[in-house]
Amino acid sequence: MSAVSAFLLRRRGRGWHWTDVVTWIWLISGVFLMFGPAVWLVFSSFKTPAALAEFPPSFLPYVTEQAVVPGYDKPLPLYSVAMPDGSTRVLAEVRRIGIIGQMVDPKQPGEIVKANIKDRTPVRQVEFAGGNYTEPFQRFDFFLFLRNSVFVTVVATAITLLVNSMAAFALSKYQFPGRTAVMLMILATLMVPLSVIVVPLYSVIGTLNLFDSLWGVILPTVATPTGVFLLRQYMLTIPDELLDAARMDKASEWQIYWRIILPLSAPALAVLAIFSVVWRWNDFLWPLIVLSRKELYTLQVGLNVYAGELNVQWHYILAMTVVSMIPVVLIFVFLQRFITTGIAGSGLK
Repeated sequence: MSAVSAFLLRRRGRGWHWTDVVTWIWLISGVFLMFGPAVWLVFSSFKTPAALAEFPPSFLPYVTEQAVVPGYDKPLPLYSVAMPDGSTRVLAEVRRIGIIGQMVDPKQPGEIVKANIKDRTPVRQVEFAGGNYTEPFQRFDFFLFLRNSVFVTVVATAITLLVNSMAAFALSKYQFPGRTAVMLMILATLMVPLSVIVVPLYSVIGTLNLFDSLWGVILPTVATPTGVFLLRQYMLTIPDELLDAARMDKASEWQIYWRIILPLSAPALAVLAIFSVVWRWNDFLWPLIVLSRKELYTLQVGLNVYAGELNVQWHYILAMTVVSMIPVVLIFVFLQRFITTGIAGSGLK
């Protein structure tokens, strides 16, 4: 711990230089900008609908305390009321008429005290609404959406690694006329957004009868120019002498690809796998176009279930958004070391 603190608190020279102050301000601001929205999302996912609708918004999930008052069927909310004599009393609200609240003392509920809403503040406490996470699993088909997303992500990532690695192997280790032109055409497709090719893709999926099928979500996105470029750049660093030696030992081209190229390209494959998982897991537009049956919805499309015409259940949407973030965060935590290695070895600097 002392080594970490010494590293964080080291300064330029003996005293605090102005560059040290600027550096600290810059780094702390970056931390807030990067992690602030995520922390806000997590805390907001534990709020009740009333807490989400209050203004100004609060950072922590506060709820108004309630008290059981004899003579009333439901618990009543508690407020700290400033009395005309300058004292403060904790009263429960029976009803509100305009700007006047009819209050009672929970210990002596026989007397009605009228108070202006400007003279009272709610008595609040921090309380996490765990039902935001449990109720979607009980009342909605969240497990079904989760299973569909896992299937699409895993299968699409596996096919992406296979197809892109085969294309990168051919473009990096084989000499044939037009190889550079083919690579340039692949890179040119990076400038074409999905919205431009939605209509042609829609026609192709319709011709293949892949509507309302998870395969219609998977197959159009398995070949990615980013993956081909990344793997090709990495495979160019593999010595050709290894392949020549394998051919002298009577190894087939498939054996060279499977037993030599793929194991040596593991760091780049890991990077592409991480990117592919993030792309497929967070994809919304294409599954929304292809899928119309609720039992086939992926997780991102399924979150629309909580948004109706007249009511949006933000507490469920925020909670399930946090749940949908967990797999991606875990993948980055356990595989982050491959990102630096794979990208550095691919020449993406």
